[in-house]
Amino acid sequence: MDNQRNILVTGGCGFIGSNFIHLVAGIRPNWRLVNLDLLTYAGNLKNLEGIDEGRGYRFVKGDICDQALVNSLFKRERIDTVVHFAAESHVDRSIVDPDAFIRTNIFGTFTLLEAARSYWQGGTNTIAKPIFLHVSTDEVFGSLGESGYFTETTPYDPRSPYSASKASSDHLASAYFHTYGLPVIITNCSNNYGPYQFPEKLIPLIFNNGRNGKELPVYGDGKNIRDWLYVTDHCQAVVEVIDRGSSGRTYNIGGNNEKTNIEVVTLICEMLDAKIGPLPDGRSRNSLITFVTDRLGHDRRYAIDSSRLKEEIGWQPSVSFEQGIEMTIDWYLANQEWLATVIDGSYQDYYKKMYA
Repeated sequence: MDNQRNILVTGGCGFIGSNFIHLVAGIRPNWRLVNLDLLTYAGNLKNLEGIDEGRGYRFVKGDICDQALVNSLFKRERIDTVVHFAAESHVDRSIVDPDAFIRTNIFGTFTLLEAARSYWQGGTNTIAKPIFLHVSTDEVFGSLGESGYFTETTPYDPRSPYSASKASSDHLASAYFHTYGLPVIITNCSNNYGPYQFPEKLIPLIFNNGRNGKELPVYGDGKNIRDWLYVTDHCQAVVEVIDRGSSGRTYNIGGNNEKTNIEVVTLICEMLDAKIGPLPDGRSRNSLITFVTDRLGHDRRYAIDSSRLKEEIGWQPSVSFEQGIEMTIDWYLANQEWLATVIDGSYQDYYKKMYA
């Protein structure tokens, strides 16, 4: 399916949002994308190099909590589809400073839902089949035991300010479907990884520290388990949900790649040793692993059952974890200037002047 769409992508300069824009630009030429991003620390215009302003793409610097701005974008751009990626997403930051998570993740989602309701149901537009796709996380479900999987009917049990704020926004989105008939679809994905990920996250952090011979911090005993999803697989799933998803439905998106944190770190070390050689003293990078005090409220295991998405939409992940990690390491090795500018903060300098 490749019907014309006018899509508001929130957080399109972030990790997943920018990968989504790159994917759509290549496979859905009739989709017009309006990228609304506030350019906080996690938003980087360099993530979208090669995506030019024009008929198919427009960038707008702005806050999803700004009701007047969001309302005007819906009307001016005739938005018929929302893909809502924008969120404060780092659990550690939410523990130290939860305020921004409450504002962006809850109030920002509310602002977007109200704008969509006003424009799509206000009686002054001709939008035939709008879609509000709310992108969420498996962390809303809490922690699993040693067996079992999160399904779309798993009760919510968030354990951090981040996951609680995302759970709240999920409930808001669902309520707008049930109360107002707004055509909402919710997706809950597992841990993403791949190009353009901000280096405070586990995989780029371990890559960068390992490349530079620095300590590799691992929380607790390193046996916390996550289901890892290559970011392009996630973005492909989002495209297919837009094409064939049903309003009022929730779809889990998982990678079928359960790994302990220590397995992830060890694999990155082994691949770095193979690609760029061991440490100068001949040691493997595994020798840099250092176990540190566990994070507060650190969920033990996440695992997603994506069978609904496979059965109703026909999607399943195409990238194994080993393939994805190698592609990710190769991307970071080939884009060390990008990584350096993000780590030292200089990536923000040139557009601070543009949008001061």
